[in-house]
Amino acid sequence: MTPAKPFRMLLAALALTAATATLAACSSAPSRESTGEFVDSSVITTKVKTALLNEPGLKSMQISVETFKDMVQLSGFVDSSAAKAKAGQLAASVEGVRSVKNDLVVK
Repeated sequence: MTPAKPFRMLLAALALTAATATLAACSSAPSRESTGEFVDSSVITTKVKTALLNEPGLKSMQISVETFKDMVQLSGFVDSSAAKAKAGQLAASVEGVRSVKNDLVVK
């Protein structure tokens, strides 16, 4: 074996390891999102927050929105059951939302 051959084998092994790690990072698992899913979730979160901000009567700054794999979770505080229901309806009406978990608490 020439001295360069072990070095090339090491480089090839490192390249394979890096490629495998990159592919694993981009894949989806039940407990994490792929890069594309993360971007989609960010877009959905922004759209839901915008819908809540544009709704008169909702104190949307007291509502937190998180999205994971097209499921939106609302948390925080609202003044009435009607406001809680309205926030849930608004979130569900956003394109791309598969389901809404409405954990808002009525003060």
